[in-house]
Parts: sequence; C-alpha cells; structure tokens
Amino acid sequence: MKFLTAVIKPFKLDDVRDALSAIGVQGLTVTEVKGFGRQKGHTELYRGAEYVVDFLPKVKIEIAIGDEQVEAAIEAIRKVTNTGKIGDGKIFVTELEQVIRIRTGETGPDAI
Repeated sequence: MKFLTAVIKPFKLDDVRDALSAIGVQGLTVTEVKGFGRQKGHTELYRGAEYVVDFLPKVKIEIAIGDEQVEAAIEAIRKVTNTGKIGDGKIFVTELEQVIRIRTGETGPDAI
C-alpha cells in the first residue's frame, strides 16, 4: 500500500478528482493549504501599493491506494495538473504501513 500526497493549484482539483475516479480510486482527502516552492511567492499591486505574497494558495490531496494503482494515479494527477508553468505542484509517494477501517475493524488493503 502507498500514500500519495499531491500539492496542486486549487483550480485543478475537480480535474484531478475526475481523473482519479476514472481509474477507480474510491476516496481522497482534500485540504486547503498555503506554501511556496522555488518561485518564493510573488509581488502584487493593490491600490497602488506593491506587496509580497509569500505563501501561495494550494490544495493538498491525500490518497491511500494499493500498490497496483500507484503508477496510474501518479500519471492521472500529472496529466491533468501539468500546465508547463512554475507552481504546478508536487506528488509525494510514501510507504503505508497499516490501514484500519474504524467502523468494521478491517485492516490492510481491505480497509482502503
């Protein structure tokens, strides 16, 4: 089992959800976050005054999936979020040691 964490631009969330549903991913968790990468934020102009936006709005998607779906999920996320511009986001893949469904007590892949 793997745990995928994707940090993406907010307007791409619906596209990612649709792409993941199309490959059979049944559930995901979404969190609104702020952050920056290499671009280190940007400057904006508001009422004639320039100010720095250090943290850009992003969306973090977390998915627990079986090993057989990992590559398809990565490709689905990458395909729909790639604009070719800075700030498209990142995908992190980590090993998932154990999953437990609270309601039934199921463990492992059955709990996903």
